[in-house]
Parts: sequence; C-alpha cells; structure tokens
Amino acid sequence: MALTSPDRQTATGTVLFTLACGQFLMTLDSSVMNVSIATVAEDVGTTVTGIQTAITMYTLVMAALMITGGKIGQIISFKRSFAIGCVIYGAGSLTTALAPDLTVLLIGWSLLEGVGAALILPAIVALVATNFDRSQRPRAYGLVAAFGAIAVAVGPLIGGLLTTYASWRWVFAGEVVVVLGILLLTRHMRGLPPDRATRLDLGGTALSGLGLVLVVFGVLRGGTWGFVNPKPGGPAWLGLSPVFWLVIAGGVVLRWFLSRERARQRRGRPVLLDPGLLDNRLLRGGLNSFLFQYLLQAGLFFTVPLYLSVALGLSAIDTGLRILPLSVTLLLAAVGVPRFLPNASPRRVVQLGFAALFAGIVALAAALEVGAGPEIVTWPLLLAGLGIGALASQLGSVTVSAVPDERSAEVGGLQNTVTNLGASIGTALAGAVLISGLTTSFLTGVQANPAIPAEVSAQAQVQLSAGIPFLSNDQLAAALSDAGVDPSTAAAAVAQNEQSRLDGLRAALGLLAIIALAALFLTRGIPTHQPGTAPPPEPGTAPSPQPGTALPPQA
Repeated sequence: MALTSPDRQTATGTVLFTLACGQFLMTLDSSVMNVSIATVAEDVGTTVTGIQTAITMYTLVMAALMITGGKIGQIISFKRSFAIGCVIYGAGSLTTALAPDLTVLLIGWSLLEGVGAALILPAIVALVATNFDRSQRPRAYGLVAAFGAIAVAVGPLIGGLLTTYASWRWVFAGEVVVVLGILLLTRHMRGLPPDRATRLDLGGTALSGLGLVLVVFGVLRGGTWGFVNPKPGGPAWLGLSPVFWLVIAGGVVLRWFLSRERARQRRGRPVLLDPGLLDNRLLRGGLNSFLFQYLLQAGLFFTVPLYLSVALGLSAIDTGLRILPLSVTLLLAAVGVPRFLPNASPRRVVQLGFAALFAGIVALAAALEVGAGPEIVTWPLLLAGLGIGALASQLGSVTVSAVPDERSAEVGGLQNTVTNLGASIGTALAGAVLISGLTTSFLTGVQANPAIPAEVSAQAQVQLSAGIPFLSNDQLAAALSDAGVDPSTAAAAVAQNEQSRLDGLRAALGLLAIIALAALFLTRGIPTHQPGTAPPPEPGTAPSPQPGTALPPQA
C-alpha cells in the first residue's frame, strides 16, 4: 500500500534522523576523548602517547578502508552495509568501554570502530541519494553534515562531563545504546538492491589502503618529526624528515593504484574505483571544497580548545560550552539555506561559506591578546559556524548529484577519504605552525629579556630548539620550580611564555586564514545552479526547455 503524503514525510524524516545520528556517532570519536586523554591513559595503564596512537589509528583505519567500504556497500546493498557497519561499530564501542589495557582499547576503538565507520560513512551518502529526491538532497546532506560538525564541537563537552562526573567508559557504553537505536530505525530506509555482478578488487584495496595510510600517517607525524627538515633529535632519512618520504611514497602508491585501475578497466576486469570519476569537473570541484572545509574545520577545532583550556585554564566542560555558539550557527545555516533559499547558487553559497570562515578566523586572530577572556571567541565562532554550515548545506549534494545515483557509494568512499585527509592535514599543519611560532617567539623573547640571565637563555636555546610544548602558566611555573630556577627568572619566563603562546596561536590561525582565502578563489568547479534544476539562461537568450518539454513549433 502506498504511503500517504504525511506518512511519507514521517518516513523520510525518520530516515534523515537515523542517518544524521549515524554521522554524529562516527564523527564523535574523533573529538570526544581529546579532553580526557590523560584520564584514559591512567585507567588502562598506558601513556598519553598510547592513547594518541589509538586516536590516530582510528583515523588511519578509516582512511585505508573508506573507498573499499563504498564498494562493499554496492556489492551487498547500502542498507545492509550500513547495518553491518553499525553492528561492528557497536561491538567496538562495547569492547572499548570494557577495555582493561591498551591492546584491547586498540582492538575496540581503532580497529573495530574504524572498520565499522568505513562501512557506515559511504553508505550514509548513498542512502541519502536513494531516499531523497534531488530537490531534497541539499537540505538532507546539509543536516547530515551539520550533525557531523556538531559532533566535533560538542565532543569535548560530552567527554568532559562524563569523565568528570562518571567515567570516560560511559561515552562508549552510550554509543552502544545509540547504535542499537539506529539499527531499530534502519527498517524505514529504502535501499537499492545489491549489485551481484560487481566484484571486489582485492589488489586495488591493498594498494589504495597502503597509499592512504602512508600519506595520512606521514601528515599526522609532521608536527613531531618536521615536514621536510627533521626536527632536532628526530629521525632523518637521507637527511630529510621521514614525513617527506612517507608522503612521497604514499603519492607514488596512489598513482600506481590509479594506473592499475585504468589498465584493469580497459581489460574489462573489476575495479575498486573508476578513475574516470576524477575527470568529472563537478565531482572534482566538490571534493576539493570538502578537502578545504575539513582542513579548516580541524585546524580551528585544534587551536580554539587549546586557547581556552591551556592558555585560559578553562575546564573541559567550560571549553565545550564556549565552542557551542559555532554549533548553533552551523546548524542554522546547514538547515536554513536549503529551506529558505532552495534555488540559491551552490557556488555562491560555498564562496560565502569560505568568506565567513576567513572572516571568523581573522577576527579570532586579531582578538588574541594577553589578558583577554574566553568571551573573545564567541563572535568569531559564530561567523565560522555560519561558514561551515553554508558549506555543509551544498557540498554533499554537489558531489553525489554529479554522478548517477547507482554510483553514490563510490562517491561516498571518495568523499569520506578526502574529508579524513583534510582533517588530518588541518590538525597537523595547525599544530606544526603553532609550535614553530611559539618556539621562535619564546626563544627570541628570552634572549632579549634582561630579566633572564644569559646562561639560562643559552641553555633554553639548546634544550628547546626542537619545539616548546604548549604549556599553561601553572605547568611552566611548576616545571621551573622543580628545576630550581630563580623565582624572578621563572616569573619572566612565564610572562614570555604567555605572550609566545598567543604568537603561536596567531601564526596557526594566520595560516588557516590564508588557506580559507585560497579556497574562496578555487570554487569554479562548483555548479552555479542547484542539482536537478535548469541552469539560468545567458543574458539575451531564451531559457532552455526543461527535460521532457517539447520545443515550440517553428514558424
């Protein structure tokens, strides 16, 4: 029996809510434990480095398997792939919640949750395309993307609340409950039948996974080892940082992967990814903008919490609350633009999104000064939220609508690979520039400060040349006291550290602002009209007929 209009609206609303919850959950793990790393490390008997490894491995597993996850969804059906991914992800969350040591934590958090996310995220993209008409997709993709971005923003607040008042383990136990609820709601989804003729290209899976792991791992280690020149005390391969060689090797492997896929396609063999997709100008434009969006988003979510929690000493809960304004405007823009401006030019909306991001980042960099309070982040974050929300309202629809619906899973795999890569690059670049700016400012400042003895300044130049950690005033004061530094010298060093922290943050934000400005001028691949609508006529010409409309008879 056919659904009536109200029933159909309820069903599609349920589907959209289910997919948005899935996106929220997958993204939450990238930020929820950032404020609780030390607590988790102590609880499972490891170090902070061990927990950071678990977070990094989660990203690596997703990056390696995302394209493969999209192909698996095509083979077994997107709906089934989504459900299986939820089961695997739920098993990983339960394993993590019960983990007694780092090994079990790695299995649950990094491996199982990473594999589950690699199945779920491409399926979400495909299921939106399957369950919503082209005219509805901008709003649907906007809401789904908004939930993902909000997860990044509220993750520290959720993690801080549960870690402070209960246990970090309840975060992952709660994920199990949410996964069960999502599984119950999947029956409302409409899915395409599985493509029995498609086969998985195992060689392509291995090559693409290896190439992506090399690139992402290299980028993530950039702040520690240096991007080209090795940092003092760090490893060096042939005189250069391992990061340089890892990224080069990853690029070579990915180039080999694409060449192999083209050769297999010419021979009629199954391929993991059709290289011809990358020749699609609209798809390429959407993927490029996705890369910039997630790079800027990750860089912003790296620098702002550092300022609030370390420079100003806010608690994890207060830090999360201060970031919430971004979530509010993000959601308003992501949902409001498709609802109230359904025929707006996607290119114009994307350009305005990058412009708002640029303005927010510049405003934040300009407001940073010694003595400023946490309130200075509010207006910049409101602007940045509008920008991210505007981008989220368009880009998902642009990429998927650039190809036939049956290829949406492939696009989903590509899209999520690009977003993970962008997030990794954004975090690594912001972190590396921040520490470099902080180190340069601090060493220059102590050298020129008459209150700091020359021998102390010389010792700092030698011991801290590899990079100065981003420390609060209390942390630095305690370290200097333990080292037996004279109180007046320690006070001068703390004051210089306070200024240098802001210099490092400004340097990182300055780089992000430049990238946002570049992204603003690299949007020509974004269409000027909404998918599924006719392009506006050129001035002085008659409008083009809609598909299926007969031309008027000639006189």
